[in-house]
Amino acid sequence: MCVKGLYFFTVLCGLAASGMLQVSGMRIYTYGEMEAVNGTDARLKCTFQSSSPINAKTIVISWSFRPLKKGREESVFHYQERPYPPLEGIFRKHVFWAGDIMGQDASIIIKEVKFTYNGTFICQVKNPPDVHGSVGEIHLRVVATASFSQLLHLALAIAGGITAVVLLIMLILYCRRCKKRRQRQPEGSEEAPRKERKDPTV
Repeated sequence: MCVKGLYFFTVLCGLAASGMLQVSGMRIYTYGEMEAVNGTDARLKCTFQSSSPINAKTIVISWSFRPLKKGREESVFHYQERPYPPLEGIFRKHVFWAGDIMGQDASIIIKEVKFTYNGTFICQVKNPPDVHGSVGEIHLRVVATASFSQLLHLALAIAGGITAVVLLIMLILYCRRCKKRRQRQPEGSEEAPRKERKDPTV
């Protein structure tokens, strides 16, 4: 029994090393939760990983919306060879394609979000024959003004940008000073022997 078990384990390891043993199924990655200010644009990021080669002609991407309050699930966006934004409903003229099929990106942009968009956005990708797997969900919360955490992140980003610019300027100035010093050194070394020759005490 031990010999058989060892043989079976060796075979599995060999298949894994050769790449023949792969985990099948579509994997979807989203932020999970997201906050957007009323009237602004929100990018709903959804990326995927397929066990099959990506085929731009057969891949199907669909987005749906489940409202926070009780209500029926509504289609938000559909992609099959080209984007199909909704022609009716609350998302008409508010949803735009922002993804890249070959880059494994199925993201969309919601223009001018409204309070009625509070709810769960569901991202689903099918890449035949890889059509089974999990779906990605983004719980969107539309607020009147930016929260403290968002303002803090924005302030930190601005401060970081300013710090980087200041450091870059200081580095450029330092390099210029070093370059000037190197240019002056040969001139000083040539003048030194001449002064020694003219000195009457020598």
